[in-house]
Order: sequence, then structure tokens, then C-alpha cells
Amino acid sequence: MPLSTLDTLLTSLQPYPLLGTSITKEDYTTLDLSVKNPDLADVNMSSSKELEVFVWNHIAKRNAKAAFGGYLEQRGIYQRSDYFNQENPEEERNIHLGMDLWIEADSPVYVPLDGTIHSFKNNTNYGDYGPTIVLEHHIEGEKFFTLYGHLSLESIKDLKVGAEVKQGQQLATLGTAKVNGDYPPHLHFQIIKDIQDYKGDYPGVSNQLDISFYKRNCPDPNLLLDLI
Repeated sequence: MPLSTLDTLLTSLQPYPLLGTSITKEDYTTLDLSVKNPDLADVNMSSSKELEVFVWNHIAKRNAKAAFGGYLEQRGIYQRSDYFNQENPEEERNIHLGMDLWIEADSPVYVPLDGTIHSFKNNTNYGDYGPTIVLEHHIEGEKFFTLYGHLSLESIKDLKVGAEVKQGQQLATLGTAKVNGDYPPHLHFQIIKDIQDYKGDYPGVSNQLDISFYKRNCPDPNLLLDLI
């Protein structure tokens, strides 16, 4: 499939690293949380503590500082929450639409590109984003949005819709499992072409029926981040 105009633009940009310059590309390792990963067979995905042990062990064994992955990954973790499940299996939301960056709670998150605060919200459904910020970007005639989920509560205090943010400034810090939807600490980063009528939120997980739309509307974050 040929790249869209936005996809081509994303590959040409030089974003500021989301986790800061102290975490380089070489400091990351990939992390597979899909239903196809046999290493998860003995992990209780309903337990954020057990999953956290798995994640940190995975990072430590590879002498890394952080892990990344998850775009279009079909995951079993969402089965624990009614928020993602439906009676019709095809309507069950379990395909991840963003990229996750796994690192300790309270780690700073930085603005990758100039933009403005589009919206923010604490999404408190079980397994949801928790505190979330959405930025709006206008670059070379293209308008798009970036979403930052699983943040700390402090991250959404004193924000103002429409306020400018500059590339490289600190945007937020990561939340703990207590506030981030009950996950091991990580950043959910997602690129969105058309955010529709959403404010401080946007689906980060799709079902099989809608995945074609979301693949078009939510480009691969790695086009911008270039971690692979």
C-alpha cells in the first residue's frame, strides 16, 4: 500500500524523543504482548503486578532502559475488562492502535513536535487510558493529532485548551497502575488523522470489524518515531 501524504510527511520529520534524550534508540528493546507470544502463556494478564514483573524482567534481560511495541497487536489483556468486550466476538476490541513505550512511573514525557493542546481528560474506565492529553499539529499543510495516554494525574492539572506547546518541552509524566487504567507504567502514543468529535480521548483499541478504518486514520507511530 502506498504511503499517504501524512505518512510521507511523518517519515520526513525529526521529532524530539518522547522519553527525552537520555533514552536513545539503542536503549530500547521490542516487547510483544500479542496473543501469539508463547512467553505470556504463564502470565496472568488480569494482574497488572504480574504483567509488570514480566515487562521489567524482559527489559532487564536485554540490558535495555525501555521497551516499545504494540501497533496493530492483537492482545489478550483486554479480556479482563467489560469496557472492551462485546457478546459478538467480532465486536470485541483487542487490536492495539498505538505504540506503547514501557518505562518507570514518573518518567517525563516530552513534546515531539510543535503544536497546541487540543484536549485532555481522565478516562477512568477499567483498562482505559487514565489521564490523557491530545495535541493538535499543523505542519506543511497537514493537520493531525497525537495522543498521550496513561499519564499521571498531575499531568492534566493547570492545562489550557489551545495553549501552545513547543518541541522538546516536557508535556507530562507517566502514571502508576493506580491511575493509568491498571497497567504497568507506560506511555500509549497514537497518531490520529481525524479525531472526529473526541475530546481528551480516542479509541486506542479496535475490533476486527472496524480495523480497516482505524488503520487508515491512525498511522503507524514508528513512521514518526523510527524505533525499528
